[in-house]
Amino acid sequence: MNNNSILRVEPLGAPWKAQDPFLFCAYHRDKFPAGNEKMGLDADQLKGRNIGQDFTGKDGFSMYHGKVVPGFPYHPHRGFETVTVVKEGVVDHCDSFGGAGRYKEGDAQWLTAGNGVQHSEMFPLVNADKDNPLELFQIWLNLPRKSKLVEPHYKMLWKETIPVIQSKNENGKVTEINIIAGTLNGAKAPNPNPNSWAADPENEVAIYTIKMEAGATYTLPDKAEEVNINLYFYQGDAITIEGESIAVNNRITLNPIAEKTIVNGGKDAFLLLLQGKPIQEPVAQYGPFVMNTEQEIRETIHEYQKTQFGGWPWPMKEQVFERSKGRFAHYADGTEEQK
Repeated sequence: MNNNSILRVEPLGAPWKAQDPFLFCAYHRDKFPAGNEKMGLDADQLKGRNIGQDFTGKDGFSMYHGKVVPGFPYHPHRGFETVTVVKEGVVDHCDSFGGAGRYKEGDAQWLTAGNGVQHSEMFPLVNADKDNPLELFQIWLNLPRKSKLVEPHYKMLWKETIPVIQSKNENGKVTEINIIAGTLNGAKAPNPNPNSWAADPENEVAIYTIKMEAGATYTLPDKAEEVNINLYFYQGDAITIEGESIAVNNRITLNPIAEKTIVNGGKDAFLLLLQGKPIQEPVAQYGPFVMNTEQEIRETIHEYQKTQFGGWPWPMKEQVFERSKGRFAHYADGTEEQK
């Protein structure tokens, strides 16, 4: 079939590939059991895992780099942004500038690493008497050369501030879209961080999570020809885009100027959309550092070895907060939000 609405379809893989201005998306879906007194797991529950580097998905979950509490103990970043969108579960954040927070289902966090930051992202098992399911996306959004070395900045996008729009088709089937970044049908997401590529509306950056009921239909709006649009179909059965059937667990690169009507099949479908005009600059990446040249990467490594990007001011490598603590954000300037 000659379908000019779809430029490419490929398996999702891990992490999910992305197009400029995005670098990639890491998707985590874990069925953690009940937590112990440390909001982690006991040694006998961790047998058979490569603790500190566990990405196996054994028994339905991974510990990642955590040893007691699952997650990602403190590690550095420079030259890009992370946008972490939580669909289920709990995340505790700490960083080298004294920022901290706990965010949960429906919340998102926007972190501009800029000239260098260390942060941790732990998944405390706050439920002691039942399972602790977790589902989240961490999206890496590049920074243009002019913003690579800005001061780090972190903010929370609380679920109460994230627009949710619903669209019914003629059969009453609903498509629900959460607008993490960008605008859609007159609804505007919270402002991104000030030095982000997404901060300029001309760049048409959008991050949406989409849920389609069985039999739902939705038409994505046309965009400028240079805009990159990627649709990640990660849960469901099959969807059809302009007559072409696509199975679950595929990334779909869409033509921004062609008709883009999505028709869902017989099972609820869940998708992530990443969209934006490309930065169109060279990308040099070494693990958690993303710069424009290899020389800048070498300079970054040298500076990190020298300064540790501010060091680690927290008492624990796997820093988590008390089980009873609610959603909050503490910022480097001393201000705090409680939810």
